[in-house]
Amino acid sequence: MTFVPDLSVLAAYTTACVILTITPGPDMTLFVGRALSEGRLAGLASMLGAMVGSLIHTMLVAFGLSALIAASASAFFVVKIVGALYLIWIAVQTLRHGSALTVSATDHKRQTPLSRVFMAGLLVNLLNPKIVLFFLTFLPQFVAANDPHASGKLIFLGVFFVVVAAPLTIPMVLMADVFSRTLKRSPRAMKLCDWLFAGIFGSFAVKILLTSRG
Repeated sequence: MTFVPDLSVLAAYTTACVILTITPGPDMTLFVGRALSEGRLAGLASMLGAMVGSLIHTMLVAFGLSALIAASASAFFVVKIVGALYLIWIAVQTLRHGSALTVSATDHKRQTPLSRVFMAGLLVNLLNPKIVLFFLTFLPQFVAANDPHASGKLIFLGVFFVVVAAPLTIPMVLMADVFSRTLKRSPRAMKLCDWLFAGIFGSFAVKILLTSRG
């Protein structure tokens, strides 16, 4: 199938998706925080909203970058280089500042309609410029600048990200209380996640920077 990347690319991308998902950050804080303050269904609704947002970002990036490829493969390669530098910056910032899960359990459960919780997760995802920039720089690292099937592969990678992330995220939401306490008691585990995250992203970036357009 033309829209499925090579096995080696898919394996590297899967590893990146797993590390990205399990590393504590804004999305995890949102899901787990909702689950702790409003219950598991609210956490799942928030997670679903954010994942729908990720799919929308994927479509925008796929069609926008495929148009860029059609106009100029050289311009797309420049985007990949800029994206690689951005991924290096993310890796360095992760090692400097570390991950954080800034939520706490509460016995006072609010009763917000699940539709509003879903929309909040969706809008937080869609309106976050860092997420827009992340998708714009992360996904292209797994597609060649002259690939005629780039748009299909970008869409596949975006959907695949959600497929990988969902079964990892759902248990975190369902066991939010235990999960948040465990992370806070295990700074070494969080530091390991940070190093894995930085290492994976840094290696992708270096590979792109050392690879000529050919």
